[in-house]
Amino acid sequence: MSAIKVLQLYPRDMSIYGDRGNTLTLTKRLGWHGYEVELLSHNPGDQLPEQVDILVGGGGQDSAQERIQDDLQKVAPQLRAWASDGVPMLVICGLYQLFGHEFRTVGGEVIPGIDVLDAHTVGGPKRLIGNLTVETDDFGKVVGYENHSGLTTLGSQARPLGRVSGEWGNNGTDGTEGARAHNVIGTYLHGSVLPKNPRLADWLLARAVEHAGQTWHPAELDDSLAIAAAKVAMSRPR
Repeated sequence: MSAIKVLQLYPRDMSIYGDRGNTLTLTKRLGWHGYEVELLSHNPGDQLPEQVDILVGGGGQDSAQERIQDDLQKVAPQLRAWASDGVPMLVICGLYQLFGHEFRTVGGEVIPGIDVLDAHTVGGPKRLIGNLTVETDDFGKVVGYENHSGLTTLGSQARPLGRVSGEWGNNGTDGTEGARAHNVIGTYLHGSVLPKNPRLADWLLARAVEHAGQTWHPAELDDSLAIAAAKVAMSRPR
């Protein structure tokens, strides 16, 4: 079997609040499930790989979003093509915002997005910080840590990752968190999110293996520590 190609998008600029743990989780779990892994990365100025099976990217400050925006627009056609072709993607916080239509900062600057997700984001007056539990249809309870000031509103072509109650999520008003389209998931959940949510991690990996033309045969893994960590996070106050 050929190796499953995992692409880290902008790890140099967009990887804060533990987001690199998502990459580590994907590569480790692929190995534990018995698959070979090829880990790739793309930073501004790099040549984008011709083919990938899964993409993961993290969050960053407004200044980091500004640093990557020219390169992101350059590679946007390929990213949109991959999304349409079913490549699974997990984008967190800052990259979640830029995978939408635009991010309008508190200062009024507009950072254009790449239109993978039908979402608009505007900068809010305060930071939304704390543990967050999201009720999802496909992954059960997903837990992470939000830390953002952007307020994201979804359009009709995106569905939320899940719903929140009494917490902020996308914008603090409509009860949604995250966005989904094709096999792309955008979310504000840091933490990092995947180590505490193995069901979500394995869903992404299954789509990656299928994209590589292989059959998903998961091993029986002991996820007791991950489940325990999620329970602790859900029990802690914001």
